[in-house]
Amino acid sequence: MKHELFLARSDKKYPRNSEGDLIELADGRLLVAWSRFYGGWEDHAACEIAARVSSDRGLTWSEPYVLQKNTGKQNVMSVTLLRLRKDNRIAFFYLAKNTDSDLRSFVRYSNNCKCGTWSGPVCATPAPGYHVVNNARVIQLNSGRILIPVSHCLDISKNYSEFKNFCFISDDSGRTWRQGKGKTGFPDTHADEPGLVELKDGRILMVIRCALGRIYYSWSGDGGDTWSEPQRTEIKAPCAPATIKRIPSTQDLLLIWNNNPLAEKAKWEDRTPLTSAVSKDEGRTWQNIKDIEQDPGYSYAYTSVTFIDENAYLTYYYWGRGKKGFEDTSLKLNIIPVSWFYSL
Repeated sequence: MKHELFLARSDKKYPRNSEGDLIELADGRLLVAWSRFYGGWEDHAACEIAARVSSDRGLTWSEPYVLQKNTGKQNVMSVTLLRLRKDNRIAFFYLAKNTDSDLRSFVRYSNNCKCGTWSGPVCATPAPGYHVVNNARVIQLNSGRILIPVSHCLDISKNYSEFKNFCFISDDSGRTWRQGKGKTGFPDTHADEPGLVELKDGRILMVIRCALGRIYYSWSGDGGDTWSEPQRTEIKAPCAPATIKRIPSTQDLLLIWNNNPLAEKAKWEDRTPLTSAVSKDEGRTWQNIKDIEQDPGYSYAYTSVTFIDENAYLTYYYWGRGKKGFEDTSLKLNIIPVSWFYSL
């Protein structure tokens, strides 16, 4: 049975709750963190990273607390929680936004199973410019390499159409970071908000958001250093991010995106329905297409997917269409049995 609840409902104090991620702690509890805006609902409004903990597999949750205070001139937002294989630390990535030309990813680490203490922040995108890293996007390869997928331009107010995608890379468990050697994108429109998954043959697949009405793919054969030219898929989508993950129990790929038939004609607010599909051939074809959310009065996006036991834990924003920007945005949790994605 699916189990749905709101982790953070919007109110006057916190009008926008969005861009979350969830992880299982070493003691079996669950930690969820998200962007909690308190200075308005626009992308540049004041925001902090809030968190809650569950001791019963997500059925009930503690009171929210501040995991990362706002250290940016504008905000901090967009969290990834990643358990590192070598030493079992949890890496906590987030963005710190200062200006239209200064957005960077930072990372902190916890050795404590309760995640009560964290190291100081380290800049993981040490280069000038505006680095967009979505929530729940950082991955670790089987080799141990950590990849941060970035969409980058020098100044979002001046160079938005010039966004290109690449990775920042760490080969020493996150102690140091370097920019990848190659980028991918389009000659005359933006390539946005990439997501990554490692394929069985060792290549990395990147899914790309754009305004061309389809999800685009790019591949890397050298561990995320360089990327192929974007390739158009037949997966219709508005200008919204897609999330791709491997299902541990079946080893198939799971895609979560907005399967809107308007495609390139859809407006930014047309992020509905929220849809899933399964691929048994490493992303070449997709089947079992099902709507997770389908009320056209709402918009759903920035999905995280965490597999625990035989369930997929999805967090995503839930926004009533017709509001101003992201005003009145709540964070929703949807616990879905893996078998549901395969059922007819």
